[in-house]
Amino acid sequence: GRKNPNFDKYLLKWRSLLLSSVLSLSPCSSAWPCSGTRYYGTPAEQKVVARDEPSLGVRNKQAHQFDWALAKLDSSVRRTGRVTKSLLQRIFHDICRTGYPSGNQALLLLRSCGSLLPELPLAERTEFAHHIWGKLLELGAAYDVSHYNALLKVYLQNEFKFSPTEFLAKMEAANVQPNRVTYQRLIAAYCQVGDIEGASKVLGFMKSKDLPITEAVFNSLVTGHSRAGDMESAVNILSVMRGTGIDPGPDTYLALLVAYAEKGDMDKIKETLNQVENTDISLMDRDLMQVVFTLTMAGHQQHVPEVLEHLRHDGGFVPDAMNLCLSLITQGHESTAFMLLKTFPSVQADSQNSNGPDVGNFFLRHCVNTNKSPEELVGFCKGLMDSNLHAAPMQFTLYCALEAKKMALAIEVMKTMKEEGLPIRPHYFWPLLAQHNRDQNTAGTLEVLKAMQELSTEPDIDTYCNYVLRTFPSVDSARTALAVLGCMWLSFVSAEVRAEAAEGNLARLFAFSYFLLVHVCTGNLVPPRPENMAYFLYHLFDGMSETEVQAKEEVLREYLQQLHKKDICIPVNIYRGIRNILDSHHVPELIKVPLLCNCYTDRVTLERKLEELKAQGVCVCVCVCVCVFSLNLPRALELKAEHEDKMSPSCYALLINLCCRHDNPEEALNLKRELARMDSEATLDVNKYMSLLRVLSKHNRLEEAVDILKEMKEKDVVVKDTAVVLLFHTFSAVALRGDVAALRRLQDTTFTLGLAKPTSNLCSPMVTMYLEKGDFAGALEAVMECETQYHQLPRIHDVLCGIVKKGDTELLQKAMDFVSQQRGEMTVLYDLFFAFLQTGRYREARKIIETPGLRAKPGRLQWYAERCIGSNQMEALETMVDLTAKLFECDRDEMYHYLLRLCKDTNDWSKAEAVWTKMQEENVIPRERTLRLLADIFKTNNQEVPFEVPEVKQPSSVTAFSSVAYAVLYTSRSSAGLQGLHAVAPAVCLDPTYIPLVLPHSAANHITGFRLSDMAHNLQIITQVKQERPQDALASLKTMLQMDQVPSQLALTRLVQGLGSHGDIKGIQEVASLIKSLSPSLNMSSMLFVNNMALAHIKNGDLERALEDLESLYTQTSDHSQQSIAFVFRKVVEAHNDEAFDKLRTMAERLCHQFASYRPATDLFLQCLDTGRVEEARQLLQVASLRQRLRPFSISRGAAQTSMDKNLEEAKALYRRMQAEGLQMNELSLKRLAQLYKKAGEPVPFEEPPETFKFYADKLKASTLPSPEDD
Repeated sequence: GRKNPNFDKYLLKWRSLLLSSVLSLSPCSSAWPCSGTRYYGTPAEQKVVARDEPSLGVRNKQAHQFDWALAKLDSSVRRTGRVTKSLLQRIFHDICRTGYPSGNQALLLLRSCGSLLPELPLAERTEFAHHIWGKLLELGAAYDVSHYNALLKVYLQNEFKFSPTEFLAKMEAANVQPNRVTYQRLIAAYCQVGDIEGASKVLGFMKSKDLPITEAVFNSLVTGHSRAGDMESAVNILSVMRGTGIDPGPDTYLALLVAYAEKGDMDKIKETLNQVENTDISLMDRDLMQVVFTLTMAGHQQHVPEVLEHLRHDGGFVPDAMNLCLSLITQGHESTAFMLLKTFPSVQADSQNSNGPDVGNFFLRHCVNTNKSPEELVGFCKGLMDSNLHAAPMQFTLYCALEAKKMALAIEVMKTMKEEGLPIRPHYFWPLLAQHNRDQNTAGTLEVLKAMQELSTEPDIDTYCNYVLRTFPSVDSARTALAVLGCMWLSFVSAEVRAEAAEGNLARLFAFSYFLLVHVCTGNLVPPRPENMAYFLYHLFDGMSETEVQAKEEVLREYLQQLHKKDICIPVNIYRGIRNILDSHHVPELIKVPLLCNCYTDRVTLERKLEELKAQGVCVCVCVCVCVFSLNLPRALELKAEHEDKMSPSCYALLINLCCRHDNPEEALNLKRELARMDSEATLDVNKYMSLLRVLSKHNRLEEAVDILKEMKEKDVVVKDTAVVLLFHTFSAVALRGDVAALRRLQDTTFTLGLAKPTSNLCSPMVTMYLEKGDFAGALEAVMECETQYHQLPRIHDVLCGIVKKGDTELLQKAMDFVSQQRGEMTVLYDLFFAFLQTGRYREARKIIETPGLRAKPGRLQWYAERCIGSNQMEALETMVDLTAKLFECDRDEMYHYLLRLCKDTNDWSKAEAVWTKMQEENVIPRERTLRLLADIFKTNNQEVPFEVPEVKQPSSVTAFSSVAYAVLYTSRSSAGLQGLHAVAPAVCLDPTYIPLVLPHSAANHITGFRLSDMAHNLQIITQVKQERPQDALASLKTMLQMDQVPSQLALTRLVQGLGSHGDIKGIQEVASLIKSLSPSLNMSSMLFVNNMALAHIKNGDLERALEDLESLYTQTSDHSQQSIAFVFRKVVEAHNDEAFDKLRTMAERLCHQFASYRPATDLFLQCLDTGRVEEARQLLQVASLRQRLRPFSISRGAAQTSMDKNLEEAKALYRRMQAEGLQMNELSLKRLAQLYKKAGEPVPFEEPPETFKFYADKLKASTLPSPEDD
């Protein structure tokens, strides 16, 4: 904190220094109006408990899960600026299912529960955040200060009222120390409700701890004073900020604008906007949108159009505006949202695409999802069409209504479409028919068809085939029912043909085909298109089994020949599918039918072109080579003169290269001429040509150098890779001599001949020549010349930096105009931004980066960041990271990672700590590599790591099981075959698909480095249990755990069950001990071990011990809801162990009478019903204390059974019986009974439950006793 007298006086005004510490506050003394009440949504308290660290396998799963989740959420935020609840829920459930959630996963989920969910009401967002907090805490997530800060941010964004003192108390109880970000957000929370006194206490504590008072704190105070009704003090905050050396930024002015918006003071808003325009500060569109939102929520919608006029539609306008629209609709202000929507830029239809503009899809969808009235939706649709924003808003609204299963709304929209003269297509009704199809509701289907007729829409073939016929029990019954409605005959017949083909009813198909062919010949019907007949044939063959095709091969061949005579040909793509089906049915003769053969055009080319190499017989003089390799040029030339007749072209090439190394161009040219006389076709390699070019240009032999380049072109010498680098050094050497003409001649010749493509690097020597002399005007001219000729901007950054340092505004303007004209405004803005950063002109850099419409360019940002890291420029890099905080689509984690890399290089842990605090303040979600880098910096400097450190993923030392290895293994299933596998894959990670081939041959004993994957190990354990080898399965589990792999729940369940069935008590105990540290991750039920231990005792004949253990389970605990022993009852019944069954039944009855524990008796009763032991079930019903509890279960099972048997009469009788006895049938059974009525064509005598079967099944499962997890 800065020692400023004005600041101290201001603190005294708030009486903040009366208390020395905010931690001394009593929870009951909070200024919050809700402090005395307990909220259901309060985050669960984190208990400090010791827990086993997850294994490496679990941590690797966590890392993979986090990478996937981060990629999903990051992609959604980058595209739309928001996430959907369904995506967030899916990621949350996947993390919970995986178990052992990491701290980073928890942070990722928590930070997504605020403003990133504009489609959810504020209360629902906070409730979801609390649910995530509690569930992940239950699963063992470790929360640090970053998690509490993230939760505070969610509270602020969702305007959730809470007690800051209680929040701090929870942090203290969890042994988590607050940091600067925590206090800043607590101040914001106090200010959000206008509690300046509470905010001042926290502020005083921060000052006493010498914590810096940042701009964010002052911004909160502006809001706090405003909501306390003291606008004068709110405005004075800006003066106080300047007194402490902090200039008010865009966020400060935004806080002031929002304060005026809450009061509806439009004059002050205009005055403040004008004031901002006269400063260096730039407010972005998203800032003004926040003013719009505040005006609307405060009931001052009449001022919104005036604010909308100030929008500049800069980069990111559309996603920000979409999110504002969604938030307004969620809050019930769709009219204001539509006002904003109409400011969207109109998108014209693509000339190559018949579709028109579709701006407003998100708006219409959210209006449908939030149950806006049909009249409102129709009005919005008309407005969109009038504004030319959407070409078909009615159709899209209908689509959304059908997707959301809002049938009444869909019908109303279609009626309006009909009135407006819009066509009603058959496929509009498919979602309606699909629901009836799933429910087998023939009456509902007929109602939809009737509605189609009322709207003058006739069903087409696809409608009949895919949605109508499947609802009826048979095609005949469908024909009879549809005849009454007067449906189109031809469409129905075509659909009937397709349906019969799919079912493989050849007799009816041949009758249809004969009927259709006759009508085609007589002209009554239009001949079928090839595509239709092709699809018909595909469905025909696909619907037949191999036996049917082989039995009727002759009939099918005759049928295909008849079609061939009618000049019907099958398209190639469909033929391939038919061919594959016939190949699988082993009827190769059918493929030879002309109808199919004529359209097979995709022949496989069996010929391959072989390349022939000419081998040169080269006679090399060994002595010459020795001299060349020893760099002895004189001796080499002597030997060459003595044995000139024995010299070969390769020896000449070596000598030429040696002359170049000795900087002797004259001798090199002489040797080159001699080589040409010996062999005019001889060609040097590219590196020797480059050496020759370098030495000639060095000695001003320009014409000879140009001749060398021309010879390279004539002889097709390719310049690439290292040769390009040599060429660059040659140009640079000429540039350093200042020979402009020579350099331009060499560059022009090289690029004109096409020896090398013009690149920024190859063009840069010309610019370097002027930069070395300080001639920035000449350098700029050189850059402009390169851009004009070669479309390159070499060293433009260095040129601009020099111009900026020199202060030549005219030259800078000239450079900007040229680059903007050639490369666009985006490029010149980034060039200027980096130039200002490099020269320390940060104010100008801020103006550039806040330019409306500017987007993040990851490649450009990475280039400058790497430049700063390489040259150790911390200040410039840190400034770039700060200035890009609001840059649209900027990856903030990536930016901070650059900064931390430089902290690592400089070993500056204090700077790294400040970066970590800044990341929390900005609410950045760090990737695991960022956390690991930060932790490494702290550990290197012996500092405490304030977060959970993700484990480094250890790269696997094995490779994938390739198709080559598989082929070797498959062709030779022996030890020799395994040795062959080892030859192609020394270290193999086996995919589960190939386990049956490898395990019988003990691959692990034959292949070095062989190991199974997680899935393969799980399958191995399950297979060994099935083969009655539980001890081998236990050994496999131990091996798996030693390899840091995570067993699946299914594999462990099967293993424990296998050990129990063999009476292996010790084995069960060993498994429980082995997976103790994995239990939270696997969500294993404790009853798995209890039940199977009991079965093991029974298997060993120790029935009394089994009964004792089971009975103690219900007598020593009070909560029996999750303790099901149904699995024990079922296994005893299946084993026909009457003795054990009788004693278990006696135990269940005793628990009912003596301990009022009814769960065992209920489990036993249901097992008796399931296994057909009706007499035993009746005996349990005779027990007085059980009769009323078990009777509903018996009737419910009876209802389910009659429904599955499709016996309507028995179901009716059961329903009447339940009504007579005063019992209520559950909704799932009612739904089933209603379907039986509908299938029989009878009216339903009660109101059918409206939701799906799955909905009621899940509801029933949640409300009744849970099924045993180990079953």
